[in-house]
Amino acid sequence: MKSLLNTLYITSPERYLSLDGENVVVSENHREIARFPLHNLESIMAFGAAGASPALMEKCVLEKRELVFFSRSGKFMARVEGEINGNVLLRREQFRISDDLQRSLAISRNMIAAKLYNCRWTLERTLRDHALRIDTDLFSQKSAYLKRASEDALTAADSGSLRGIEGEAASVYFSVFNDMILQQNDDFCFTVRSRRPPLDRVNAMLSFAYSLCTSMCCSALESVGLDPYVGFLHTDRPGRRSLALDLLEEFRAPLCDRFVLTCINKKIITKDAFISQEDGAVLLTDDGRREFLRNWQLRKDDEITHPFLKEKVQWGLVPYVQALLLARYMRGDLDEYPPFLWK
Repeated sequence: MKSLLNTLYITSPERYLSLDGENVVVSENHREIARFPLHNLESIMAFGAAGASPALMEKCVLEKRELVFFSRSGKFMARVEGEINGNVLLRREQFRISDDLQRSLAISRNMIAAKLYNCRWTLERTLRDHALRIDTDLFSQKSAYLKRASEDALTAADSGSLRGIEGEAASVYFSVFNDMILQQNDDFCFTVRSRRPPLDRVNAMLSFAYSLCTSMCCSALESVGLDPYVGFLHTDRPGRRSLALDLLEEFRAPLCDRFVLTCINKKIITKDAFISQEDGAVLLTDDGRREFLRNWQLRKDDEITHPFLKEKVQWGLVPYVQALLLARYMRGDLDEYPPFLWK
């Protein structure tokens, strides 16, 4: 349970929401846990909650406050809202920005600069924690390159140049990814990023983690009223969640990549968790997927200090905070979109 940016997040599935006067009451097993003045909240986001009273839902509708429900895993389920709120205006602004190359570029620059910044600090963490087990000169060189690339991304002249900077930097980052695998080296070896299908165990885990995080980003964007299919860097394509993929860029290294490395280096996932198919694809088994998901949920519960808010936030809530910040930027409440910068 956390209140951030005038939004109340309910993350425990046993909690029930009700209304008492002008207060939102949070209960568990018919016992009051907490209460919050409703006038201080713009929205309430409930993850797997036991439910909400009709009185609270009616109050939210009348006062144009959002009440959004998600599954325990974070999948968007439903939104309780009144006859009209600002979402249509927000989406129209999103579409205008998407059609404006310069305005799209301003957001894309920040997202890609953050991605490369986070990649760099993933290497720096390895340098700090495992200096005796890696080539420190090589990692320092790659880190310096990523630092320059992150700075270059902020001044990219157009989306083509930005994609070029991002592509080269990603290649540099992944060139030392195998060096960050410190255990089970005979069973987990990374040479190059492969997708559709993943051709080795590391790529199978990376693809699964990116897919899970994309779903989180999609739900986060839907929760604030943005269309996850209309992006700024990723182009429109039927079925492609372009804005969710844009937002994902900020979380690839600090959340997904580090989680995969943790699973390997702590022997949470072993070679027995995979199967190979005739076309060369390597996939997690059902048991392997369950173990991966169980630990993914635990990682989402870990807390970090959000770099912009300077408050403790669960990893699982960070995409929702970023989606809210993006929406506020589009509404004109912020001068620029503040991306997630992990360190």
